[in-house]
Amino acid sequence: MCGRYASTRSPQDLVRLFGVTDWRPDETLEPSWNVAPTDDVWAVLERAPRGAQEDTAPVERQLRPLRWGLVPSWAKDVKVGARMINARVETVHEKPAFRRAFAKRRCLLPADGFYEWEQATDPATGKARKQPYFIHPEDDQVMALAGLYEYWRDHEVQRDDDPAAWLLTCTVITTEATDAAGRVHPRMPLALTPDHYDAWLDPRHQDPGRLRALLGRPADGHLDARPVSTAVNSVRNNGPRLLDPVTP
Repeated sequence: MCGRYASTRSPQDLVRLFGVTDWRPDETLEPSWNVAPTDDVWAVLERAPRGAQEDTAPVERQLRPLRWGLVPSWAKDVKVGARMINARVETVHEKPAFRRAFAKRRCLLPADGFYEWEQATDPATGKARKQPYFIHPEDDQVMALAGLYEYWRDHEVQRDDDPAAWLLTCTVITTEATDAAGRVHPRMPLALTPDHYDAWLDPRHQDPGRLRALLGRPADGHLDARPVSTAVNSVRNNGPRLLDPVTP
């Protein structure tokens, strides 16, 4: 599972790193060291220009804020998104909630690293507790987490061209954990290397086997996991101090 992550790079940096051609400066997000489900997050995706006919216009690479927690187009309530922050790579191409998005609405979710929790025993009390770890690339390069995005239509808004009529949401694809992540938690997010960005984002590529073959371990498995403060457990806490190492 990937239930929290850090994303602190500026949109200007993300535009450069991911070759984005469409970003609107009025769409802003604050850096976050404690991204939580239902938060807005940066996503890189490819679509027709905004306002253009999707089936005929050429796609462009966009940087857009999306809400974390995918809401399928057929969902009756947006609350379902809080339970769909992750999609398992083993079944993502066939699950009703994800298969349409996997076919043509794939994205990248930039991250500095992600958090996982390990069962531990408090030496002072002897009681079980969960110790958070921050897992990140050893070289601190940006991680391009594999994601899907979806549009949800709010039918209480009458006009299709009203921005309030549409909600864009996303999910992170996960797999069995390995290396540093595997020592902490059995699941981990999948990521892409820069040479696979184009094929993953291109909505014309729809072969499930070829798409899944593009996915790999973050930082090619070269990850570092360090224990951090339990302050990250609360979504109210934020700031770079959450990444400071502690003695577990």
